[in-house]
Amino acid sequence: MSIFQIGWYLIYTKARHEKKVESRLAEKQIECLLPMRKSFKKWHDRRKYVTEPLFPSYIFVYLRDIKSYYGGMDTEGVLSYVKLGKVAVMVNETVVNNVRLIADKAADVEVSKDSFQPGHRLMIRQGPLSGVDGEMVTYKNKRQLLVRVELLQRNLLVTLPEDAVLSKECFS
Repeated sequence: MSIFQIGWYLIYTKARHEKKVESRLAEKQIECLLPMRKSFKKWHDRRKYVTEPLFPSYIFVYLRDIKSYYGGMDTEGVLSYVKLGKVAVMVNETVVNNVRLIADKAADVEVSKDSFQPGHRLMIRQGPLSGVDGEMVTYKNKRQLLVRVELLQRNLLVTLPEDAVLSKECFS
């Protein structure tokens, strides 16, 4: 890595190693974010709620220096950083904050690979999702908040609460 920049990056992990990698990164004092969601799973013999990553095999990490970059790479279960060419790509801090708020406070989150036309830009001003900005789209006949995570080619969809106070502002 020729020029290091402080910020959020994405680590790609071995399948089903996200929680282990998260705890190993925490031991190395590397700040990380593993957004989780609860989902209802049905097997032939039982049903239960399980907690699973929003983005399987990916963890957001905040790197403060080149030492933490290499420390993250040298963590058991880590395969690589998400890169464009040979350079690790930074994740916009607004996207990380939106993902964090949604994972912490939204009850019903859907992750989609579908392509969406640009919707009306908005920011939620009050309620549990206060501070989240994204786009309003109609999906499955519901008014949904769409947050794009373009680096992963995924979208987060959250059903907007009726009492959400929205402001339609232009974001540059």
